[in-house]
Amino acid sequence: MTSRSKTPDIGRRLATAGCVLLLSACKGDAPPQARVRTDVPEPEPTSTSCWNTSGDPGTVVLHRLNRAEYDATVRDLLGDTSHPARDFPTDDHGYGFDNIADVLSLSPLLMEKYAAAAEKLVEAAWVRPGAALRTCAVDAANPEPCAREILGRFARRAWRRPVTTEEVDRLLRPLAVVKQLGDPPEVGVKLALRAVLISPHFLFRVEKDAQPASTTPHRLDPHELATRLSYFLWSSMPDEALFQAAERDKLGTPQEVEAQVRRMLADPKAQALVSNFAGQWLFTRALDTAEPDHTLYGAFNEPLRHAMRQETELVFQEFITGDHKLRDLLDASFTYLNDPLAAHYGLPRPGSGDAFQRVDLTAYPERRGVLGHGSLLTVTSNPDRTSPVQRGVWVLEQLLCSGPPPPPPNVENLPPAVSPDMTMKERMALHRTQPQCKGCHMLMDPLGLAMENYDPIGRWRLREVSGAPVDSNGDLPDGTVLAGVEAMRRFVKDDPKLPTCLAEHLMTYALGRGLSEEEQCAVSEVAAAAEASGGRLSDYLVSIALSDSFTSRRGGKEAQTP
Repeated sequence: MTSRSKTPDIGRRLATAGCVLLLSACKGDAPPQARVRTDVPEPEPTSTSCWNTSGDPGTVVLHRLNRAEYDATVRDLLGDTSHPARDFPTDDHGYGFDNIADVLSLSPLLMEKYAAAAEKLVEAAWVRPGAALRTCAVDAANPEPCAREILGRFARRAWRRPVTTEEVDRLLRPLAVVKQLGDPPEVGVKLALRAVLISPHFLFRVEKDAQPASTTPHRLDPHELATRLSYFLWSSMPDEALFQAAERDKLGTPQEVEAQVRRMLADPKAQALVSNFAGQWLFTRALDTAEPDHTLYGAFNEPLRHAMRQETELVFQEFITGDHKLRDLLDASFTYLNDPLAAHYGLPRPGSGDAFQRVDLTAYPERRGVLGHGSLLTVTSNPDRTSPVQRGVWVLEQLLCSGPPPPPPNVENLPPAVSPDMTMKERMALHRTQPQCKGCHMLMDPLGLAMENYDPIGRWRLREVSGAPVDSNGDLPDGTVLAGVEAMRRFVKDDPKLPTCLAEHLMTYALGRGLSEEEQCAVSEVAAAAEASGGRLSDYLVSIALSDSFTSRRGGKEAQTP
């Protein structure tokens, strides 16, 4: 066997060493299963609701990059757009999101995938024209100076913090190994680059506690805060401007943090908020697997699926950069349509073919806001019929944070219609006669029934499939009648829980962890500050980035650091 044929074995041994290092960094109890919040205490609308004055910012366990974050990070680190994480196992979810640290476990299979991806990424970047990876020419006679420059610069960016001389020294060790085997020094440099990519400092967002067992809060160091900001807003690593702000210790002032947030929101990489936050909060990701009954709803096809998702994403994107209040997502007087989607909705075609155009909805109130989007209406329906329960639960959980508890075991499904002209509302009333169903359905059903004019693929209708007239009046327990979707939108938009619920979803995503009941004061303060600043999505994002929960942490038994 030649010395060259032994080189891959060295790579495997280095990868194995990286696995051991990584697994040793994650010792301790296995990550808990996803906890589902089903009952969030409702704070009073006044400041007296802030009964928790402990100022505890909480802690996050060692936070693995999820698939979206991994792809975005190697894109910005190496210029690679091949989406290697598509080959990784699917990420688990908790609290409605797939970036929750305590459910992002690490399996042996995933570690193997990381090692294979690192090899491919380094090999591709090494030969890519104009790649920033090779900043100097490695001298075969004296490779260390150039190798040190390449590895030090790369590790700094990959690990999202300054690296020590000792760390770079360890990365240089493969140079001596490949020299003994008679291979060129570039082989050793590439092995070291791969080691960087399977290090826990790359695969995890590491936040160290000087006193890991202490529950005393402390502020994140500048690079940890920069990393939180970049993965919150971009699902990716910090850019050079954010690195420089951290290295110059400029992130210690609220003014600089706010300036960075607003700069980052203007960057195209803020599209990650659309695909990763909104994609899960507004359920547009679920549209990929929606399968309406083709016999009943043959109008639903792949181009329509794509158009529905793009409509919601374009509207949310405008809320990132525009001057709209976040709560106006419920009744925004505009949307984005192409000709096929407009025809599907029964609206005038913008005349743009498959291209999307911004459309004014002043004359079409039934289509205003996300509750009129085909994406949401389709994913909250059953394949063969609408589902007032799913639609009502979506409103309760995603907009009011007042979701019902899980249904009792062995509960009967919706009873069939006893006559051809029986409406969905009448069938739901029959379902509520079951004692175990009545309590929860009194909350869910009225909100969902108010949306009954939308069929399972989002078209406006006056009659159900059976021919029965649609009854879209939702009767609330207090006697209030929600006469259709417009009344329901106003009802939800006026609910005092809406701002705090919006803040809670954003904070959960930003922190990568669930929020305890004791943190409702902090959520309320974030919402109040955002509303006082204008109530825009950007105001909420700034308010979260300035909060103690985001800028600080503590140690404790939950914390894990390498």
